[in-house]
Amino acid sequence: MGRFLATSLLLCLLLLLLFGQSFSLPLCTNSRAPSTLKTPLKFCPYNGTACCNSTQDLQLQKQFQAMNISDLACVSLVKSVICSKCDPFSAELYIVNSVTRSVPVLCNSTVAANSFQSSQADDNFCSDLWDTCQNVSITNSPFSPRLVQSDIQVTSNATKLTDNWQSKTEFCNAFGAGSSDDSVCFGGEPVTLNNSGTPSPPSGLCLEKIGNGSYLDMVAHPDGSNRAFFSSQEGKIWLATIPEEGSGGTLGFDESSPFVDLTDEVHFDTQFGMMGMAFHPNFAQNGRFFASFNCDKAKWPGCTGRCSCNSDVNCDPSKLAPDNGAQPCQYQTVIAEYTANGTASQPSLATSAKPVEVRRIFTMGLPFTSHHGGQILFGPTDGYLYFMMGDGGGAGGDPYNFSQNKKSLLGKIMRLDVDNIPSEAEIDKLGLWGNYSAPKDNPFREDPELQPEIWALGLRNPWRCSFDSENPSYFICADVGQDVYEEVDLITKGGNYGWRLYEGPYPFNLTGGNTTLQSTSLIFPVLGYNHSEVNKKEGSASITGGYVYRSKTDPCMYERYLYADLYAGHIWTAIENPENSGNFSSSIIPFSCAADSPIQCGTVPGSTLPNLGYVFSFGEDNKKDVFILASNGVYRVVRPSRCNYTCSKESVTASPSPSPGSSPGSSFASRLRHPCSVLMLLFSSLLLRFLSAF
Repeated sequence: MGRFLATSLLLCLLLLLLFGQSFSLPLCTNSRAPSTLKTPLKFCPYNGTACCNSTQDLQLQKQFQAMNISDLACVSLVKSVICSKCDPFSAELYIVNSVTRSVPVLCNSTVAANSFQSSQADDNFCSDLWDTCQNVSITNSPFSPRLVQSDIQVTSNATKLTDNWQSKTEFCNAFGAGSSDDSVCFGGEPVTLNNSGTPSPPSGLCLEKIGNGSYLDMVAHPDGSNRAFFSSQEGKIWLATIPEEGSGGTLGFDESSPFVDLTDEVHFDTQFGMMGMAFHPNFAQNGRFFASFNCDKAKWPGCTGRCSCNSDVNCDPSKLAPDNGAQPCQYQTVIAEYTANGTASQPSLATSAKPVEVRRIFTMGLPFTSHHGGQILFGPTDGYLYFMMGDGGGAGGDPYNFSQNKKSLLGKIMRLDVDNIPSEAEIDKLGLWGNYSAPKDNPFREDPELQPEIWALGLRNPWRCSFDSENPSYFICADVGQDVYEEVDLITKGGNYGWRLYEGPYPFNLTGGNTTLQSTSLIFPVLGYNHSEVNKKEGSASITGGYVYRSKTDPCMYERYLYADLYAGHIWTAIENPENSGNFSSSIIPFSCAADSPIQCGTVPGSTLPNLGYVFSFGEDNKKDVFILASNGVYRVVRPSRCNYTCSKESVTASPSPSPGSSPGSSFASRLRHPCSVLMLLFSSLLLRFLSAF
């Protein structure tokens, strides 16, 4: 049995290495999004968006000219290879299995024809390159074996392909796309993705109501069980059991016994309250969790912190006009750490936590009384805490241009390391706002003008962000607009999303601040809608971000991003096409309530038209089912057939998913998708135990 387990584990590891999924996304080798070019590059054939600016284009031209290639046919091919550094997909072309190459993955149909390459590109590009250039002298050739095989020592000064490679097969095995590769390959032209046509949207979204409460946030229990945490704006968090879909059950919890009650610290009002919660990825072992909320320093002694409007950003709080009667920085935004340790034999079994701060992670005074963002969540691959912060409000649309000010934390998405707490001296040296570290790969390492916490900038009021659970490189945020447009952004490292220079795709205020259109590259929304599309009444639109649907419950919704408007009662479904291109299209989707919903949710008795009220947020459980958190209750997306919607992919006679076990985490392994996941989970556990011994 032990030998079988070891053999199976080894086989699974090999399968993961050979056939593991690779997700494409327009991304440069420095992990930043491509820039929008104002004019085409002069040397490399790129227009629109590219990973090079004019200076880098000139550097590539000089590098190419130094190669002294005499054969004109070879000149054209090698130039295209050198210029592929500017391709919007250069990260996929040049970084394979975390190893950076000097030459992109070259398309070669004798090895693999890749679905990601351009439909006009040469499937035999690697072969053609060899045939054309094999006997051509290339000074400082980038096609050296040592650049792809570190164990090969190059001692010859020869510059011909045939001097370093014995055959075309050997050359293309090194530089070409392998038969098991699922990544972008370069075929001699800028990469484009094959467009198969936008799939037809589902006929409708079927909902069931499983709770009557009004919640602002939902987080699946980190132990993988059928439980989730729900929080209210007032400052309470409950731990609830999620009933099986179609079982007729409702959320299982006692409203009078919250998991933790922080209402004594939280300042609750229309624009204030507890805005987010996040549970450490290892919560089941360490019991650590975090709450993001607003406080009033006039009412709570613990509400202290530096004002976000300060001399560091050339702002004097005393000169700010009061907003709604409040003095500048009377209200603070706080991230505090709490623990469930000591309330049960192990944290995963805890049903309550101590309402006493273990550590103040972050505190910042607010200049005005709106646009505070406040959501927090852990990155699924890096384990860092992401904090979404609005521009602070104020009449006239970010009047102090905080969002574009790289020294201000307003209008930003921050990325914090809460596992490595620096000393007070280190905090003071870096100018941090609390007890956290700045991850070393944050953008400030490349742009020293940025504050070290900042991951992205140019947001107005990000309201609900999420990582795609099956494609975590997709970090999607909805950003609330001002007067005209609501937007959805694909967040990347160091990305600038335009506010207040732009409101969505529309110019807003192109003056003021320390950033101009000439000195920055802006990233425009991938999705959005005009206020006039949803409601004629001015100011009555406000976007609420959701999730990429990854549940098997509604197979016709799979891979579609769901989002809504707070006021208008509309829900959108968006699909990316071509896949991994960053090009999305959306449509408003009709929705209704299942006749057998556990709680009546029609506008009138017997009606199947849900009365959601305001759509505050979305949630996702450990089975990847998606929930709508509305003012009138909690709704779950269920099987289309329960609302008589047609979905050809739904198997109506299929048995329901296995019911989660009664003990926390008992059904986690059975729900893992990959056939090797159970073994990998076991291997990971054993590895962690081994490492902990040191």
